[in-house]
Amino acid sequence: MDRRRFLVSSSTAMAAISVSGFMPTALGAAGDAAPGDAAMNALFDKIFNANIDDSPENATQLGLDNGARAALKGKLNDRSAAGRDADLARAKQAIADITAIDPATLSKDGKLNREVVLYSLNSGITGPLKYNIGSVQRPYRIFQQGGAYFSIPDFLSSSHTIRNAADCDAYLSRLEAFGTALDQDSAMQRAEAARGYVAPDFSLDLTLGQMAKLRSAAPEVSSMATSLATRAKAAGIDGDWGTRAAKIIADTVYPALERQIALVKGLPRRAEAGLWALPKGDAIYADALKAATTTNFTPDEVHQLGRQQVAEISAELDKILRAQGLTQGSVGARLTALNQRPEQLYANTAEGRAELIAGLNEGVKAMRAKLPQAFINPPQAPLEIRAVPVEIQDGASNGYYRLASLDGSRPAIYFINLKDVGDWPKYTLPSLTYHEGVPGHHTQLATVAGLKTPLLRRFSFFGAYSEGWALYAEQVADELGGYASPVERAGYLQSFLFRAARLVADTGLHAKRWTREQATDYFVETVGFARPRSLREIERYCTQAGQACSYKMGHISWLRARDNAKRILGDKFDLRQFHEVLRDGAVPLTILERLVEERARAAV
Repeated sequence: MDRRRFLVSSSTAMAAISVSGFMPTALGAAGDAAPGDAAMNALFDKIFNANIDDSPENATQLGLDNGARAALKGKLNDRSAAGRDADLARAKQAIADITAIDPATLSKDGKLNREVVLYSLNSGITGPLKYNIGSVQRPYRIFQQGGAYFSIPDFLSSSHTIRNAADCDAYLSRLEAFGTALDQDSAMQRAEAARGYVAPDFSLDLTLGQMAKLRSAAPEVSSMATSLATRAKAAGIDGDWGTRAAKIIADTVYPALERQIALVKGLPRRAEAGLWALPKGDAIYADALKAATTTNFTPDEVHQLGRQQVAEISAELDKILRAQGLTQGSVGARLTALNQRPEQLYANTAEGRAELIAGLNEGVKAMRAKLPQAFINPPQAPLEIRAVPVEIQDGASNGYYRLASLDGSRPAIYFINLKDVGDWPKYTLPSLTYHEGVPGHHTQLATVAGLKTPLLRRFSFFGAYSEGWALYAEQVADELGGYASPVERAGYLQSFLFRAARLVADTGLHAKRWTREQATDYFVETVGFARPRSLREIERYCTQAGQACSYKMGHISWLRARDNAKRILGDKFDLRQFHEVLRDGAVPLTILERLVEERARAAV
């Protein structure tokens, strides 16, 4: 479960992170309360608890699967049609209950909380309400990055904690439930395929490859069995847990997986990569783009903005590359040449991978020391850096951040896909670390975790806000001297070029009928990424529409907000104070710019 998932229903993940010893000034502090705040906060708590009680996986992610909720640790989410209907009904009721609260009875912070939660809930139900699909951004039930087959093995290994025999029993219970989850996904995919909602052929091929890899291991050496056995032994828990897990895998999980493999092999095939090829595809994409960017930009407007940004960033990169003796070919071609220089490459071995991750950890440590220059009391929450699990690396993103549990039992993790170390020239890694770690996602989300505001509000997630912040954080790192050489700064600009090219490619695929190959060619030529990496990116955009646009659209909004604050405050502008807007929590971009302006005018 990663940062891209959202809390609308029990089948959708909630963002959370643990921070020790850090509790900033509360939103909606007692002295600012208005008559309606208490009732609204109580309603928020009721909605949050109902979602948790109906979402065992979310409870585990947040570290809330204990005490009165201990039974949830042995269960998985309901992935059936009835489960989706229940989620939608609960969300609609929550919207009705919140709407019934008169905003005139609320404090300033109470009004903001109400506005943001309603926006979240209404956005989250667009897919099931308008199109009878799970999500407008993720319209396919089973694809190379979606489905129980993809998420549950990793969830069991990285999120399900093992501290005692009861935890081991709960793990076995979840293995049994995994078979049910696979069958529920299969039933939903079969029904949606009949209505025309099936992932493109290349996605199905990737999916089948990953399913085959999951199925290929003998039950006793499956990662699902060895994860339990290894962790139980490390915790000193007696019992033949690996053997018991292997029996469930053989008797329950693998048969369900085989049924799903047969289903996917028999699904209708189509080569078209974009949502335009689906029933109501153009409308779905318009809604996906709106949900991803929290703006009302049209696909054509986003496409043109992307082309403009690509041209501007390419011109700046051209200067650096020429200074490095790279003068021939397009910017993308010259970046490709830089990628292949021996001094930029780690060895594509276990030792090379370990050296790469050690370097990332050093980068996090160095940037933490600089944070007080740009932040007031920056959080110090722990962060682990790991390679993407081998079982899912073929379809997984190149890098992503996983949130910590609420109770602190599991730290935040920054994952990097090391299928091919050649995808990661050394000069490109600092910007990735600043994006995923500090001052990017980890800093922002650790700050949010310390807010004393209702959990439902605290864990609202807006991709354009969060991804925009992370891209903006790469720029803050530049302003703090985080790039040690012109070549590393080229890696930072390439990161911006990459996100600008996403605006072009995503809208090209879904609105302008580009093929997967056409979009990949554009990426290789424009951004300079290796073809395998470029292809993985494009394949993700094909199945998770609009999400790729959230980064640069969000970055543009953060910069516009900062420039406006500078204009209002003049010499009184303070970067550390500007970043205090993080303590208002995640919001849609239009609200972000309004909040920044209000803060600036109040400080004049």
